Amino acid sequence: MNKITQTMRFRQALIQYAEKYGVTKAAIRYRVNRQYVYRWKKRYDGTLESLADRSHRPHHHPNQHTEEELKLIRNMRRRNPNTGLVVLWVKLRQRGYSRSVSGLYRVLTRSGQMAVKLPNPKYIPKPYEPMQYPGQRGQIDVKFVPAACLVGEAAGKKFYQYTFIDEYSRFRYLEAFEEHSTYTSALFIQHVAEKFPYVIECIQTDNGTEFTNRLNSKNTAKKTLFEQTLAQLGIRHKLIRPFTPRHNGKVERSHRKDNEEFYASHKFFSFHDFQKQLAVRQRQYNNFPMRPLNWRSPKQVLFSFPIL
Repeated sequence: MNKITQTMRFRQALIQYAEKYGVTKAAIRYRVNRQYVYRWKKRYDGTLESLADRSHRPHHHPNQHTEEELKLIRNMRRRNPNTGLVVLWVKLRQRGYSRSVSGLYRVLTRSGQMAVKLPNPKYIPKPYEPMQYPGQRGQIDVKFVPAACLVGEAAGKKFYQYTFIDEYSRFRYLEAFEEHSTYTSALFIQHVAEKFPYVIECIQTDNGTEFTNRLNSKNTAKKTLFEQTLAQLGIRHKLIRPFTPRHNGKVERSHRKDNEEFYASHKFFSFHDFQKQLAVRQRQYNNFPMRPLNWRSPKQVLFSFPIL
């Protein structure tokens, strides 16, 4: 017995009084009817536990599941231990089961036969290949400037931030464009090759049409102007897996920092204004110490590497 209630003590006192003075006087004193006293005297065996309320649950119900239905549910659950409620209900209905899905839910809950949900397979990323020197591989991506940042003369226009980041040093080169196309991508990589102090061996991008026709059903084999420019510069082009932006994680992470630290607090009144503020942002980023670089700035890491 987990607990003793006041009602149980009341019934015990009632029975003791009835045994001493009679049922009638006990009923009058405790303001209950005689049948109540007789019922609890019959159940009382000298312990308080015998005076506890019993379950009021009915022993049977005219619409309860039959034994055949319960057997069908047990057999189906045994063969489908991980099947969800609705799918199991549909399979049972195909075998003659006529109850509602809520009725099935109550039976499964009561008998402890709810589906055992299997754990999702854990994603185990491949070990990241660290770069050994500047220019070994760089990542390029395009960020659309939020419309909320464009005010005044720039309101209603579209500006784009092209970003190059060196995987070894995290050094970034940013450039503003008013167009988002393979032509601006080709122009951007030419500027990157001119301004980056080391030879660039590989450029990694996503599968956007400004970079490649890989996902273009009509011109899959045709090289874009960006790819042709890379070939002319002797730079290898690496494409990430489609719809997997985490493979371009360094440039994506830098764009998130741009959102938090730059675009969230800046407004641009014209394209020229955007260019000037983006240049300031580039200097701030390249001169700020980072934990992955042992609290050195990208510029320090880049220019501390010997130029061969």
